[in-house]
This record gives sequence, structure tokens and C-alpha cells, in this order.
Amino acid sequence: MDSSPILMVSSAFLPTGSLIESLIHISHEVSSVDGKLPLLQARNVAKLTRKIKLLSSLFEDIRESNGSLPPSSILCLTELYAVIRKARVLIQECKDGSCLWNVLQSEFMSKQFHVLVKEMGMALDILPLSLIKITPDVREQVELLHKQIKRVDAFLDPVEFQRREEILKLMSNNNENKYGNKRISDCKKQIETIMCGIGLKNLSDYEEEILKLEGEARKQAGTGGLIVVSNINNLISLVSYSKSMIFGDAKYDENIISKLDHAAVVKRSVSLPRDFDPSPSTSQSMIHHIPDEFRCPISLDLMKDPVIVASGHTYDRSPIAQWINSGHLTCPKSGQKLIHMALIPNYALKCLIRQWSEENNIPLTSEMRSSSEERSTSKRKEMENSVDHISASKAAIDSVKLTAEFLVGKLATGSPDTQRQAAYQLRLLAKTGMINRRLISEAGAIPFLVTLLSSHDPQIQENAVTALLNLSIFDNNKVLIMAAGAIDNIIEVLQSGKTMEAKENAAAAIFSLSMIDDCKVTIGARPRAIPALVGLLREGTSVGKRDAATALFNLAIYNANKANVVVAGAVPLLIELLMDDTAGITDDALAVLALLSGNLEGLEEIKKNRTMVPLLVDLLRFGSAKGKENAVSLLLGLCKNGGEELTRRLILHPHSIPSLQRLISDGSLKARRRGEALLKLLNRLCFQSSHSSSQNSSQNSSHNSLE
Repeated sequence: MDSSPILMVSSAFLPTGSLIESLIHISHEVSSVDGKLPLLQARNVAKLTRKIKLLSSLFEDIRESNGSLPPSSILCLTELYAVIRKARVLIQECKDGSCLWNVLQSEFMSKQFHVLVKEMGMALDILPLSLIKITPDVREQVELLHKQIKRVDAFLDPVEFQRREEILKLMSNNNENKYGNKRISDCKKQIETIMCGIGLKNLSDYEEEILKLEGEARKQAGTGGLIVVSNINNLISLVSYSKSMIFGDAKYDENIISKLDHAAVVKRSVSLPRDFDPSPSTSQSMIHHIPDEFRCPISLDLMKDPVIVASGHTYDRSPIAQWINSGHLTCPKSGQKLIHMALIPNYALKCLIRQWSEENNIPLTSEMRSSSEERSTSKRKEMENSVDHISASKAAIDSVKLTAEFLVGKLATGSPDTQRQAAYQLRLLAKTGMINRRLISEAGAIPFLVTLLSSHDPQIQENAVTALLNLSIFDNNKVLIMAAGAIDNIIEVLQSGKTMEAKENAAAAIFSLSMIDDCKVTIGARPRAIPALVGLLREGTSVGKRDAATALFNLAIYNANKANVVVAGAVPLLIELLMDDTAGITDDALAVLALLSGNLEGLEEIKKNRTMVPLLVDLLRFGSAKGKENAVSLLLGLCKNGGEELTRRLILHPHSIPSLQRLISDGSLKARRRGEALLKLLNRLCFQSSHSSSQNSSQNSSHNSLE
């Protein structure tokens, strides 16, 4: 669903002066590494530090200009600070981390450098250079840097890749031979060459490497899992034995050999020989190359239940919950303090992970399979009982207000790429609380989002309609959205949207807007609105059908709309959905049919279907509490206005009377009342039939006597 990258928004911004000083300090600190590059990832480190050095010229120029910064630049500079801080941590890991572990992680670490460069580019995307007082030379440098970042690809050093392969081959060969005495002795020269190539040249290097690996094992023990820790222990044993072999008397340490044998068994049991993935992963993730954006930043596993924390970063629910429950109050990825501890489901990413898993034949858990249903249920819950996840502190409100104003400015004047990103950010921001929804509308977002509904870009259109859906949850915004003339554009997206997600969210937006009575009238009067909802009811996914059914229910509450729903052909589709277990919207379809039975045309359409009586009786027997309530309401309406023939069919059904009696005994108050009314109606018909039969019998007897 949501494939565009997320630009993280800080919960509170530093004062401008402090921010610039902090940027200059940290960029100088990172740039100073350029003269003493680490042995591993040297090229990636050099490229990144050069980019940060160029940015430091920008920061210094801003400081020297002494001019005030436009509010729209604060978000970009804050994001650049976060990127440079993450770069410092990553470079430090390359310098101070275990050489062997970093070699085995070379592909993963290269991607981390690429991610940081892309995040830097995303921040520069929204930097208003034209509004900042800087020299032409610096402006030209920054513009050139921005263009270069757009074209940059991930770089994996072939030399490091070759070293990684050599180490894995060495480990595999040693495992296969159980580290036999002869094998290691024969390979002494080869091992020494490989170890020297990654920086282990003297005895102290080996001892320091063992200490670093032991520290890594302790760090990974909490989140890495058995596989990762076992492989780190394997590396510790290999380095320990190599040290004793190269610098000692080549006697074999039985403890080391036994450790290596044990690690080899663990490794072979999970099929690791050459495809060893240093990230903590299951056998499933080793078979398939999992996209980085689908991995949890904590566990590095494929996310099953992605959630968004206050910093805007996404994690798998279980690892981040453990992190927070253990007393941490910061975002693991950015290090910033979390202003609240709410874990907000990332339905967009969950949908993408599900699609990718299906394409790669990775079995889905029941939790992931139900993501569509959870998303739709969440929409309803959000509309019925919205919870404000954002702290109402003044700093947080000011931050959201500033961010909203900045993003609205990008909607108004940005390129299509910038508009797509800004609409996506507003979509996320509007998802998390009534205060956010109010501030976004006050920033003037609604008219621009309405305009973007007509965009030819599928993602822009989808982001715009979803942002309006999220904004409409705040009642005041419903009026503003309608006043902005959004309804015709929303109907157009519902009818001809470029993605199914856009159509579904357009239907959900109509449902939300139609909560207001005046909107029911306005929407129902649009000739394309109801037919478009019926079209989604026919062709949509399970989620789309539910969205369409609930929107039709809201509209059909207004009597004048009932006939339009019937004329659009909704009744046969709704009856079909009653019998479709896979659709999963029996209660929603039944609720709409119960409403339509109050209309003469609707009643006639329902009566045409001969399966309705047995179907409704089955729902009385096995349906949900709400389903039983609607089933008895519909049966009562049919029997009152459907004639004796339909009522007789109900009486003759063997389960009808027992089901009604159980409903009267155990059902809700509304269901009991309607069940009693229906039972009285059936009793009256039975009495009339019996009385009529008696009269006919008496008349026949009298006639025979006269003869």
C-alpha cells in the first residue's frame, strides 16, 4: 500500500541557534574521520564523510549570515542532524566493532550507508534553499550534492565481499572436517593471510578481537536469538584457536575444539554454510532476501506486526514492546526521547509485507493474514472511539503545527515527488489524534488535498484520499471537507481510482462524512455516488465491500436514498454476500437489507429471492447477536408486507419457531421485542387459517346434510 519512504519528524525542535551550532559540531566531528578511515567499509565511510563535510559548509554559512531561518527549513535541518548523528554511530561501529563480525555483515552495513545517504537526500528534498541566506558557491555545492544523492546506488566493496566469502568457506571447511588437527595445521598459512587481511596482525589484535566478539555476543543475546549468538561463539572459538595456532606451540585446546564442534552442529542444523546472514533471522529469512524496509530495525527479522512509535520509526511490535517494557524511553533507531509510548499499527507496511510474502511463497501467520480485516476494523474503531496518542504538551502541539504548515506549503508549491511525500506525511500525521487533525485543517491542508484527488499519480491520489479520510474523523473537519467541494472528487476516486486502496478509502471517507445528516442528503443527491458504492460492493476486495456496505447503510438511513440504493442493484449483491462466507461481511449486508425492507421497492426486490426465508432462519440460529437482531427485523418486515405466501413458508420451516423462541429467551431487548411481534403475527395467521378451515368444514357439512 504505502511504498513511499517515511520522513521522520522530530517531536520537538531545537532553538534555531542551538540547532545550527549542534549541526556544525557534529558534522566537524564526523568529517574528522576522513583522515583515519577504518579498514572495513572504508569507501562508504569516505563517501559519506565527504557529503557531510559539504553540508558543514552550508551550516557555517547559515551561522555567519545571522539571518532568521524560515520555519520550513527547521524540519529539514532537524532531520539532517538526525541523519548525521546516525552516520556517526555507524562509522564508529566500523572503527571500533569486531573485524570478523563486520566482515560477515558487509552487505548489511553497506545497505545501512545507502539508507543514510537516501535519508539525507529526503531531507534535502524539502530544504528551501531559495529562502536561506547563503553564498552562491555554497548554494551550488548543496544543489550538486542533492543531484548526486539522487543517483547514488548501494556500494559493496568487492574486496570485502571476497574476504567474507573466504571466512565463510574457512568456517564451512573446518566444520565439515570437525576442525581436525591435520586440517588446521595445513591451513595455517591461509588462516594467517585471511586474518591479516581484516586487520588481525599481532597477538594483541587477536585478543582485542576476542573481547569485541564477546561484547557483541552479549549485545545480541537480548535480541539476536540462538542462531546469531551461536555463530558469534563460533567466530570467538575460531579466533581463539587461530591465535594459539599462529602465536603458540600449535597444541590443540580441547575446549576450543569442542566449542567449534558444537557451533558447527548448530550452524549445520539451520543450513548456514555459505549463505550465512549475520542478521538475526529465521531459516525463512535466510532462504529469501528480505527487503531492508520489511526488516525490524531491532531484530532484523521480517516484521509480522509493524507499529509506529512516537518518533515516526517503524518496528515489529514484539521487539519494540520488549524495549519499552524494559524501561527505555527513547527510539532505538534515532535515539530521540519518545513523547508517548503508544504503538500505532502501520497498516500500509503490513499490507506490503503480506503481498511480498505471498509473491515469495512465504507462509503467512494467521495474524498477518487478517491484516486487511484488522485495518477495516481499526477504521471503524477509530471513528467510533478515537484516542489521542499525541501528548497535549505545548511543545508537541507547536511541533505538529509547524510541521503541518510546512507540509501544506509543499502541497501547494512542490514538485509531484514533493507533493507525494508531503501528502503521505499528512496522511500519517492525521492518523494519530484529534489534535493533529485539527491542526492540519487549521494549516489549510484540506483544499490542497481535495485538488490532489484529481492527480494522475496513483500514490498522490491514494495519499490524498486517505489523508482526507483520517481528517474526517474529526467532526469539524467533515463540514470543512464538504465545504471545499470534496465530495465530487471523492466520488470520482471511488468510481475510477487508480488503486483499489484509493477506492476503498474513498468509500470509507463517504461513510465518515455521511455520519452528519446533511451530508447524507448531499451525497445521496449526487447521481454517481450510490452506483459507485454498489460497484465497489460488486468488484471490491473484502475490505472494499465492507467499506461500501457501511457507507450504503449510512446513506440509506435517509429515506429518499433507499430507492436509489435499490435502483442501483444493491439488493441481489447484498443477498449474495449473505451466503458468501469468504466475504466476511454478513452482518453489514444484513443491516443494509433490513433498512431497505422499509422501502416498497426494496421489499419487492428482497421478496423475489426464494432463498431469503431459509437463509434468515439460519442466521437466527447461527448468526451473531447483531445478525440475529437484523434477521428478525427483516423477517418481521417481510411477513407484515410480504403476504400470506411468504409467512406460510416461514411457518412451515422446521427451525423457525424454535429459533424465535430461543431469541425471545436469550436475545437482546430489541431482538426479543421483534421476535415476540413476529411470533404473534405467525400465531395469528395460524389461528386464522385454522378458523377458516373450521368454517369451511362446517359449511361443507351443512351443504351435505341439506342434500
